[in-house]
Amino acid sequence: MFTGIVTDLGKVRSITQAGDTRIEIETHFDMNSVDIGASIACSGACLTVIEKGPGWFAADVSAETLSCTTLGDWKPGARVNLERPLTASAELGGHMVSGHVDGVGTLRELRPDGDSKRFTFVAPKELMRYIAAKGSISVDGVSLTVNAVDDTSFGVNIIPHTQAQTTFGAMVQGTRVNLEIDLVARYVARLLGKD
Repeated sequence: MFTGIVTDLGKVRSITQAGDTRIEIETHFDMNSVDIGASIACSGACLTVIEKGPGWFAADVSAETLSCTTLGDWKPGARVNLERPLTASAELGGHMVSGHVDGVGTLRELRPDGDSKRFTFVAPKELMRYIAAKGSISVDGVSLTVNAVDDTSFGVNIIPHTQAQTTFGAMVQGTRVNLEIDLVARYVARLLGKD
């Protein structure tokens, strides 16, 4: 479980194709405190640490994960939002995020809005019914509040701090992103028989 509060901006250092795809990621995390088998959210996708060294870790990524996320788009040098898992004593600063990507969205529009920037994303139709104004959503692993919703897209504002500390600072129109809908919205829809 994660909070959607990114604590490191990592970088893909290598990608190797084999039975699965091995991705090595550079990080500022103290890898001495990360166990083999631990989970790390990588731009919203929960990956398992299979090898590590000072300033880096490796994860195996299945074909299924590559097909359902943006991880298949990654190249060496790509920036990655990183978050270690929530502990029982940790502050829940964002919202409950599982690290299970529900779909891929696309940045349709980016415009200034005061000191912030308004990002408008197109989302898959099957996810739009779970996205509500003032609700939460995880975009590339970042917990955000939805500001506006229409039939095909939603808008969020990104403050300068978030732009500087995450991949949002480098996004351009057409960028594909990992989306995870709010867990509460998913369960409410299920209870109401709309899932």
